[in-house]
Amino acid sequence: MTKKILYILSIFTAAFVLEGCSKLNEQVLDETSSVGATDKDIAEGIIAPVYGILPGLFQHTQYFALQQISTDEAILPYRGGTDWGDNGIYISLHRHETTSSDPNVKNVWNNITQGMSRAITAINTLPNSKDPNAPLFLAEARGMRAYYNLLSLDLFGIAFQKEDPKVNSVILRGNDAVEYIKSELLAVEPLLRDDTGPGRITKAAVWGLLARLHLQAAVYRDIYASSFSFTTEDMDKVIDYCDRIISSSKFALSPEYFALFDDANHTNKELIFAVDQRADLNGHNRMAYFSLSGDQFPLAAYPGANGTDGPGITSDFYQSWAQAYAPNDPADMDGRFFKKNIDIATTCIKGNDFNIDRGILRGQQYGLIRTGGVFEKCPNGDFKVGPLYNNTRNRPDLPVYFTEEIDFSDYSNYNNGYRVEKYEFSRGSVSGRNFGEHDIVILRLADIYLMRAEAKLRKGAGNEAAALADVNTVRASRTARVVPPALSAISLDILFRERGFELYWENVRRTDMIRFGKYEGTWTEKSNSDPKKRIFPIPQNAIDGASNLPGYLEQNDGY
Repeated sequence: MTKKILYILSIFTAAFVLEGCSKLNEQVLDETSSVGATDKDIAEGIIAPVYGILPGLFQHTQYFALQQISTDEAILPYRGGTDWGDNGIYISLHRHETTSSDPNVKNVWNNITQGMSRAITAINTLPNSKDPNAPLFLAEARGMRAYYNLLSLDLFGIAFQKEDPKVNSVILRGNDAVEYIKSELLAVEPLLRDDTGPGRITKAAVWGLLARLHLQAAVYRDIYASSFSFTTEDMDKVIDYCDRIISSSKFALSPEYFALFDDANHTNKELIFAVDQRADLNGHNRMAYFSLSGDQFPLAAYPGANGTDGPGITSDFYQSWAQAYAPNDPADMDGRFFKKNIDIATTCIKGNDFNIDRGILRGQQYGLIRTGGVFEKCPNGDFKVGPLYNNTRNRPDLPVYFTEEIDFSDYSNYNNGYRVEKYEFSRGSVSGRNFGEHDIVILRLADIYLMRAEAKLRKGAGNEAAALADVNTVRASRTARVVPPALSAISLDILFRERGFELYWENVRRTDMIRFGKYEGTWTEKSNSDPKKRIFPIPQNAIDGASNLPGYLEQNDGY
């Protein structure tokens, strides 16, 4: 995208210069550049930055880090004594020892508050617009403000109520925050359209966010409680909003699970709300390369596009798969676990036909063989495919062989840990490595079915059959390859496990673990059981910035 918009926005007393991209054209606007711009240009230039903060927020080292590396699904060790040390922030995150100076926490906070600030500017500017779409954009801006507040409540335990850009926000906690966010979503729902997604907020997106809010409301009302009181009223609301989405017939479960995370997923009918990352919008996420080995090269067109030996799944999470399907291999039982694309019996392949395996990668890895910075080729010009070795690490004697065990000891070996290749490497970017043209999922239909199942279970006895039916509907839908067998029984523990199988590495694990009472558990090298770590510290620089308002922004307990 060639157009940009710059605003000076603020939530507190500081100003930020912001820029971003979204599916709506953005344009530089000031007192002179708006001359000659149409009402449509100006209106779109006001709403675009509200969405434009999402790609930065959903980068691999921001929201993903907080939601996944703090859990039993992902761990990012200090590899080889040189990579991903980052002053121990990922070790601390996994061990629940994060401090208020953590840069990932600060970046997430900044992006969320800037998103709110952009929305507030739009809310105060769009009523003056003459463009026919201005009322819709106004509703979207208000809905996105509610979404950013929901993220803030979930991560930091607070929400911000603010209408006038010149007045300080009112900080809300607990039930006050829940009711405020709920009221905002309910206010905009009638004003939104149902055909502008998944990259913009729609009626269905609001229904999904309301379902999430009600499902998690017991946690938000009493974040440090020893147990949570899930009310019948909240669970009925979850079921109602999920019913609306399912009965709308606008969405469909994807037969191929990994198609949900392909480059072309923007049109996948399972997506309800997503970060729009299509190629013409300069998509810039790195989820596809984050976990892979530095000697895995997924694209024949890009000999510089490799992995970075980042996070792997924990052995604890892998064992949840292994034990669920024992004595069978989960790859033979569930198409969500693994998709085989590389035939190890094939030694030569045309570049356009090469695709890396997807899902959870274990053991010896195969792929394109690179020597001296170029891919080796067969006599007929096809690309050579074979077992991979750690050539880029100057260890040609060490196979790229992913092991189950992964921890922080001895500067964890590059091979440690099974890896995740859920999102497809982009085939349309200029580098192949650092850009991702797949939309990043925020809400999809499978999650709606699973939330409805959970709400039914939490209502108590007599609802098990209906909950089981919802879970099995999702399992039975993945018909493209290996269809997971139907479950014969359901419980909250089994449902938690099932959410892991369906939604792994989709930025919901921390929220799920807290709601299911498992976040204080023990996994890998994490043993901290302090409930005060359920939410993150407010960045110290934010507290310092508000120091001229005594008592206005107070640090969360335990930090």
